[in-house]
Amino acid sequence: MSEKVILKVENILKVYPNGIVANRNVNFEVHEGEIHALIGENGAGKSTLMKILFGIETPEEGRIFLNGEEVKIESSKEAIGLGIGMVHQHFMLVDSLTIAENIVLGNEPKKYGLFLNKTQMIKQAEECSKKYNFNINVFDKVEDVSVGVKQKTEILKALVRGAKVLILDEPTAVLTPQETKELFVELNTLKKQGHTIIFISHKLNEIMEICDRVTIMRHGTTVETSYIKDTSPQDISNKMVGREIVLHVDKKPVKRGKVCLEADNLVYVNGIGKKMLDDVSLRLRKGEILSVAGVEGNGQAELAAILTGMKKPISGTLKVRGEEIQEFKPSVLRKNRLTYIPEDRMTNGCAPKLSIVDNMFTDKIEKYLKKNNVFLNRKKMKEQAEFLVKDFNILCGSIKHPVQELSGGNIQKVVAARELTEEAEIIIAEQPTRGIDAGASELIRRKIVEFRDRGAAVLLISADLNEVLELSDSAIVMHNGKINAYFKDTSALTEEELGYYMLGVKRQSEEEVNAIL
Repeated sequence: MSEKVILKVENILKVYPNGIVANRNVNFEVHEGEIHALIGENGAGKSTLMKILFGIETPEEGRIFLNGEEVKIESSKEAIGLGIGMVHQHFMLVDSLTIAENIVLGNEPKKYGLFLNKTQMIKQAEECSKKYNFNINVFDKVEDVSVGVKQKTEILKALVRGAKVLILDEPTAVLTPQETKELFVELNTLKKQGHTIIFISHKLNEIMEICDRVTIMRHGTTVETSYIKDTSPQDISNKMVGREIVLHVDKKPVKRGKVCLEADNLVYVNGIGKKMLDDVSLRLRKGEILSVAGVEGNGQAELAAILTGMKKPISGTLKVRGEEIQEFKPSVLRKNRLTYIPEDRMTNGCAPKLSIVDNMFTDKIEKYLKKNNVFLNRKKMKEQAEFLVKDFNILCGSIKHPVQELSGGNIQKVVAARELTEEAEIIIAEQPTRGIDAGASELIRRKIVEFRDRGAAVLLISADLNEVLELSDSAIVMHNGKINAYFKDTSALTEEELGYYMLGVKRQSEEEVNAIL
């Protein structure tokens, strides 16, 4: 890594039309040939800064320098032309096309200026893949490859367009430990070849492993830049949130009670005829956290949808608190004291335009009706909402503000505050801390453990293996719509071991899997 500054921003100010100041006095510089971490709580301004560098947003004030020269970046096309590429957290690939077609999409080589030059397309894709030791089959369709290969395809899309500075937004969020290790080898190869990488992540252990320096953002501004060798995960966390936070959740020994949720032989086929759940059975007991791990797309989302009444299985049965469910509807499950923290907080977790207080009680309207059963007891709702805002440390100007004005972490805390109530006996938590900062994650994880200690049953569906190992008492692993491993005790389990089962490299015997029953 050289000390040459390849990219620099000075005194960036970005104010959105709704008055939110996303960036204020932001100063940030990246050295040529380094992997530079950018970290901060949700709402700290990371995404806005990266959007400015990639031409998606334009700042009100401030300057950007590339290789020592001031530049204006007013579109993504201009950013790409300047050698800046960005790989978004949610892949932007066309599943029905091949890897080669995706790599050159929008920049296809033409024959006679009119027709796609397939030979040249394949040559470009293969040469780029070999140059950076990505070793992927460019003839494969995207819909048929693993998440890790999709990640590589996104990176190659940027590289084939000449990116020298590569922005990676949460690049390991959905990767197994083995895929993450492979990605890190490839990123180090890019670094050795002179590429510069801005690495946005909430995973402190990965930042410590792969990055050279780290810049911390808080409340829309840059707080500090340090060499990784001169800092620690605890120090980064504390500066990120402006206070000392606990990186480990203390748990009492598990005290399993009776079974309160039973799924037997669940089968579900999606809209294109793919069997997403293939004879899945499980038992969830009071006082335990049972985790579901797996690479995304292996049936975890469909399992959550069925257990919460969002989808109906083709066959199989579901019992909640000893009673078989006949109608698969959210209202039916909620009446059985089952609550749900969904994966997508904006689509399924909240009504963005409604206020914080209205979002907190959307499922409890009857509880807050006055005696005439016509009008809501707004005073009672206000008092409870203010208590929850304080209890869950939700940062907001007023409980009357629309939820969409909050940061991602605070929106997630609103959802958690609604679902983690005294009535909750069974909690389905699907990716409860995905894409949120350490402070919000700490609080939500601690709350989940508190409910488990009160005797609630928790089914935790998470792609974050550190979270799985940190919180769960037991764990199952899903692969190709089946449960291919069950661990009654996770205390000795490692991320690497879990990864092998997630990839399907290992599989337990039928007797071991059925031990969950």
